[in-house]
Amino acid sequence: MIDYGCQLMAEKMTRVLMRRPADSLRNADPQQWHYNHLFDAEKAISQYEGLVGLIQETGAEIIWMDDNNDGLSDAMFTRDASLITKAGAVLLRMGKALRSAEPELHGRTYEVNGIPVLGALTGDALVEGGDTIWLDENTLIVGLGFRSNREGVRQLNEMLNPHGIKVLSFDLPVWSGEEACLHLMSVISPLTETRYLVHPPLIPAPLWTLMKERGIELIQAPADEFEASFGLNLNVLPLSPGNCVMIDGFPKTKAVMEEHGINVSVFEGDALCMACEGGPTCLTNPVLRG
Repeated sequence: MIDYGCQLMAEKMTRVLMRRPADSLRNADPQQWHYNHLFDAEKAISQYEGLVGLIQETGAEIIWMDDNNDGLSDAMFTRDASLITKAGAVLLRMGKALRSAEPELHGRTYEVNGIPVLGALTGDALVEGGDTIWLDENTLIVGLGFRSNREGVRQLNEMLNPHGIKVLSFDLPVWSGEEACLHLMSVISPLTETRYLVHPPLIPAPLWTLMKERGIELIQAPADEFEASFGLNLNVLPLSPGNCVMIDGFPKTKAVMEEHGINVSVFEGDALCMACEGGPTCLTNPVLRG
């Protein structure tokens, strides 16, 4: 039985890669890591357990990576350093230089858990997992910004085309600056395979057109809560089709999703997610869906 391969965004998540924050986060320099005034390491570590509980309730298997005080405080955001396909894992290459050691950590974890590594990005290639969305099982979308580039997309196509996967790319805007983290999934969050929560002002127009052509229903998140949450109200993790997790404190966004038939669970995430620029999708790397 194959227990890896995730080329969909919202089918039932049955296996997921995570890393529980510990001493690396406790010892992090907030200025160096671009964490904001909401950062509180102990509170963040406690809030993380709220997300863990919601995932464990589904029965999904969690593959844990250990925090051995390696100084990689962002490594809790497991989405970014690797991409899981049915052909194996691709080790990505990070746009944030402080995170450059993370793909190797993922590779070692996959090896221990019997998941083959298909390949790794090299040279000048950059792609972070938060910039990737599976439009369907054979189409991967990559957002090009400060964390992902065209050489990364070229190398992904070289690796994935032989397995029937085409990688398309779309340019992202600058938004709030080079140091801030604007990923593609900062502005597009699949809730089901055909229903996305979106922030239209920051979505590339050609991608918007493609999504509409594919029959995807685009649900607009409240713009004021997008600003108030530093974009984290849009960071919504599907546990199964129409059953999602988001951080608490943004009731209008939650209500919009519920009006469209989505069940939404919440956990506290101000000191963890809003402070460190990553929500529940960033904190999880689904290894198997469906």
